Amino acid sequence: MTRWVKQLRDERQGKTPKASPITPEQIEIRELRKKLQRIEMENEILKRLRALDVRLPEQFSIIGKLRAHYPVVTLCHVFGVHRSSYRYWKNRPEKPDGRRAVLRSQVLELHGISHGSAGARSIATMATRRGYQMGRWLAGRLMKELGLVSCQQPTHRYKRGGHEHVAIPNYLERQFAVTEPNQVWCGDVTYIWTGKRWAYLAVVLDLFARKPVGWAMSFSPDSRLTMKALEMAWETRGKPGGVMFHSDQGSHYTSRQFRQLLWRYQIRQSMSRRGNCWDNSPMERFFRSLKNEWMPVVGYVSFSEAAHAITDYIVGYYSALRPHEYNGGLPPNESENRYWKNSNSVASFC
Repeated sequence: MTRWVKQLRDERQGKTPKASPITPEQIEIRELRKKLQRIEMENEILKRLRALDVRLPEQFSIIGKLRAHYPVVTLCHVFGVHRSSYRYWKNRPEKPDGRRAVLRSQVLELHGISHGSAGARSIATMATRRGYQMGRWLAGRLMKELGLVSCQQPTHRYKRGGHEHVAIPNYLERQFAVTEPNQVWCGDVTYIWTGKRWAYLAVVLDLFARKPVGWAMSFSPDSRLTMKALEMAWETRGKPGGVMFHSDQGSHYTSRQFRQLLWRYQIRQSMSRRGNCWDNSPMERFFRSLKNEWMPVVGYVSFSEAAHAITDYIVGYYSALRPHEYNGGLPPNESENRYWKNSNSVASFC
C-alpha cells in the first residue's frame, strides 16, 4: 500500500516511476513509449538508406512491392521521392528484349520458309544451325507468341501387304540403314493436282542421307517417267556402279524398258512385296513430307507451277535446310558432305 501511494504521488508530480507499472494506463504508456522508440529507430534506418547511393529505379521497385501494404503517398514521403516520378516510372513502356526479338524473327522466317510445316523441334534445329541457340521448348513458346502452328497431318494407317514379285525378289528386306552414298536408291511415283488434271511425280532417293537425287514429272505414270528420274539420278551422282534400286511392283518399274535401263547402268533391282508400303517406307515418308509441308491443299494451278514448287522444295528446302531425324538433325546435303569429308581425311591419312 505504501509503495502504491508513493508511486501515485510521484506520477502527480511528473516524476517517472522507477517501479514496474501497476495500472492499465501505466502499462499502455510504457508500450506506447516502446513503440515510439522503435519508430524513431526505423526512421533513422530510412534516413541512412536515403543517404546511401541507391538508384531511383531500385527505390521505385521497393515502393512497388510495398504499395499493397502502405499508401503510395506515405512510401514516397519516406523514400524522399516525388509521387509523380514514381507514377511515371510505373507507367513507362517496357524495353523490348533484343535477343528475344531476334529469335522471334528467326522463328517467323523459318516457319515461312517451310511453308508453315516446321514444328518447334525443326525450327529449333534450323535456328541453331544458323547460329541462334534455341531449344525445342523456347521455339514452341515463340511460335505460340507469334500464333504459328505446324500444318503436319496425322499418320496414315496402312494395310498389310502381299507377296514378292515372281521375277524380282525383295533383296533390300527393309535394310534401310546403309553405310555409304550410292549404295541403295529407292523410287516411287505419286500424283499431284495441276489445275485441270493430275500429273505424276517420280523420285529417286538415296537411302544414305535420305537425299532425292533424281526426279521427273509427267501427265502419264509410265516407264518413260520413271526412266527419266533414274537417268537424272545416274548422271548427277557421277554414273556410279554397284547400286541397288528398290521400288514397288508398279508397271512403270516392271516394264521391259525400265529393266533394260537398269541392266545398262549395272544396277541391281529389288522390289517390295505387293501392296506393302512399309517395304519402301523412306519413299512413303518423303512424299508425305512433300505433301504435308509444301503442297497447297487444293494443289497447284498449272503444271509449270507444280514443277517449279517441287524443285524448290527438293533443292532449296528439303536437301539444304530441312533437318532430318535420320541424319541426327542434319539436312541431307550436310550429312553427305560430312561423309565425303571424313572419307577424304581417312584416305589422306592412309
